[in-house]
Amino acid sequence: MKEHGYILLLGAITSFFVVLFTMPSLIKVARMKHLVDEPGEQRKVHHRSVPTIGGIIIFASIIFSYSLWFPRAAVINVGGDADYEQMYFAMGAAYLDFKFMLSAMVLLFFIGVKDDIIGFSPVKKLVGHMLVGYILVMMAGIRITDMHGLFGVYDLPDYVSIALSFFVYVVLVNAFNLIDGVDGLAAGIGLIAAVAYGTWLFLAGDVALSLLAFVLAGSLVGFMVFNWHPARIFMGDSGSLIIGAIIAVLAIKVIDHDTTRLPIYLKQIPTPIFAMAVIAYPLVDTLRIFIYRMVRGVSPFAADRNHIHHRLMDMKLGHRKTTLILYLYALVVIGLSLVTRKWHPNIGLMVLGTSAVALAMLPFVWPKRSE
Repeated sequence: MKEHGYILLLGAITSFFVVLFTMPSLIKVARMKHLVDEPGEQRKVHHRSVPTIGGIIIFASIIFSYSLWFPRAAVINVGGDADYEQMYFAMGAAYLDFKFMLSAMVLLFFIGVKDDIIGFSPVKKLVGHMLVGYILVMMAGIRITDMHGLFGVYDLPDYVSIALSFFVYVVLVNAFNLIDGVDGLAAGIGLIAAVAYGTWLFLAGDVALSLLAFVLAGSLVGFMVFNWHPARIFMGDSGSLIIGAIIAVLAIKVIDHDTTRLPIYLKQIPTPIFAMAVIAYPLVDTLRIFIYRMVRGVSPFAADRNHIHHRLMDMKLGHRKTTLILYLYALVVIGLSLVTRKWHPNIGLMVLGTSAVALAMLPFVWPKRSE
């Protein structure tokens, strides 16, 4: 276990330093080529031109670090021929996951970069998402197959499993794209989710997927050095799409993962509830904004200034306080999943969901500060 921990640490440190040392050059090139986001639109909260292609380095650091430190079967052998064979099989499955995830991330990366630089039509972007979803769900087999008693449901029929997994992927990729509106927000929420999933997977004995989570976490820490207010660069779609896709894969894998090696306090949490608790903020904000837009008769994908972070900014809290409040929100909901772990899954989900929505609505009932 200790040796495995070193692999995760090395992966995170490598991705952190790749971002730290290469991002300044990208910022310089982006400014020279005028690959920047200009202020002016009502929904934008920055007041100066900022480069928008930070996702290029995030993507590069993840691919480089994960490939470099991807564990071998021999590294995770815990002794005995049977254990070795079991671990070898697990590493073979992890290799296949990596193969298909790499293909999906490359496709998403090019979609994001094109959208950041010259724009991308919604129809073409949707086709790209469907293709990525097909790679992950159908070819890689990264699917939710069991609800573990939530709503009285256990094994899912194949068609339900496929449809639900596609839905989770599309929602999460778009959710991380939608919350990328305040300096440090999407990166910080992604960091919290990556560390939470990575720790869970490590304790469950899945070194390969845990490494992916910690490599993502390391790259996001490095990115936040440049994205913390006042931001010197934004991640753009090239970053948010990659983060959303990786978090979606981790969430699905957590839901369907074997829990026999977990400590008792984590084993008691139904995996779907833990997976949803970790990504509660992007899920709740996306659900709320989609409902709000449809009630008003506009497209759920139409950009506006009605996100939770916009409301907190309107309360004159500024970028840093807004971001820290939403970090705290994410951590509180994860903590609630631990508090409710011994409850019936349906009751735990109801309490967790009600609390997450109620906390998210507080800024909208709280009086604004006077000018």
